[in-house]
Amino acid sequence: MTITIYHNPDCGTSRNTLAMIRQSGEEPEVILYLETPPSRQKVADLVGSAGMTLRQAIRQKDTPYAQLGLDSLDLDDEALLDAIEAHPILLNRPFVVTPKGVRLCRPSELVLDILPNPEIGPFTKEDGEVIIDADGKRHA
Repeated sequence: MTITIYHNPDCGTSRNTLAMIRQSGEEPEVILYLETPPSRQKVADLVGSAGMTLRQAIRQKDTPYAQLGLDSLDLDDEALLDAIEAHPILLNRPFVVTPKGVRLCRPSELVLDILPNPEIGPFTKEDGEVIIDADGKRHA
């Protein structure tokens, strides 16, 4: 079984998502998408498979979103793909691919919906937020 995460190790949400995958007993393929950006077609496939539009998958915070004028509704998908290709930081993260589906895992606990083994035991995020308590109750 293959699980893939498009990961940014500088992102807490991405680190929490990766930790939940590993706690489920899986060792995913980790793609450091800022170092090895996915192709335009892969980006389109990920976003489409997650049931999103490209505009919904673009990260605005801490990116050149505003400087590039990406808030213009006149921009089509090709223009958005051009921007993501030139600036991979614009692709929101983490995208996770499992046999059960594709999700943009924001918040990170959304990964539990697509893990083959979502019963990962107690889990607390880096910031102290309890996602699954000691009794196995999900708080998300």
